[in-house]
Amino acid sequence: MTPRAATRPVGTVTRGTTNPNRLRRMDRWIAATHGAELRRAADPVAVDLGYGAAPWTAVELLHRLRTVAPRAGVVGVEIEPARVAAAKPYERDGLVFRHGGFEIPVPGRFHLVRAANVLRQYDEGEVAAVWERLCSRLAPAAGSSRGGLLVEGTCDEIGRRHVWVALGPEGPRTVTFATRLGSLERPSDLAERLPKALIHRNVPGEPVHAFLRDFDRAWAAAAPYASYGARQRWIRAVRDLGADWPVTDGPVRWRQGEVTVPWGALAPRV
Repeated sequence: MTPRAATRPVGTVTRGTTNPNRLRRMDRWIAATHGAELRRAADPVAVDLGYGAAPWTAVELLHRLRTVAPRAGVVGVEIEPARVAAAKPYERDGLVFRHGGFEIPVPGRFHLVRAANVLRQYDEGEVAAVWERLCSRLAPAAGSSRGGLLVEGTCDEIGRRHVWVALGPEGPRTVTFATRLGSLERPSDLAERLPKALIHRNVPGEPVHAFLRDFDRAWAAAAPYASYGARQRWIRAVRDLGADWPVTDGPVRWRQGEVTVPWGALAPRV
């Protein structure tokens, strides 16, 4: 019998840029907002899709998830075979590395898929199909569970500024903006880190442009709070922003330099 040919991974090789702690803001948010879902699962599996030239983000994801869900396991998936080979020595209990792409060459459904800085090089028109494909691999909603979570977004090289979209089996849910407040001049500085689905929509007439414009105005109005520190200024600006935008989180998350709004509030106009 002729051996069956291996399935070619779906996607293209990324630059592979990575640094330790680059995704700490995303991981912190995942642990806080999705930790309960991971704890409910008997054997929760998370996928670090496109972890890059070094395995740091997958190693860190396992550590951070296990602080809230001790049974969690992580599969690092990379489309470049040499990167998988380089990561193999870092395998341990709960952490493995596999060669693959958007098809995720691991059977079953997942409780978390994290795809950071992966879609940056793709065209905007390709995003919806990738989202749909990845969401189809998430654990389904059942009973009190909302199902698995896909977190897709972009950050700078050392993780100071980050914007991501969270999606469930049903599709996009929220957009989160996260930053190191000490490095921020104005909220619209985060525009350069918008995920591919939004970055080209930061133009007049689009919701994300209006959101960042209003955020800058709230930030300017909150300038007197700067004497108490950037965190207090951010909290006040987000509180004021919430008068016109449906902010979904509260001060506990704002203190971390975050703000989350429903996807529908920022979704591109057709």
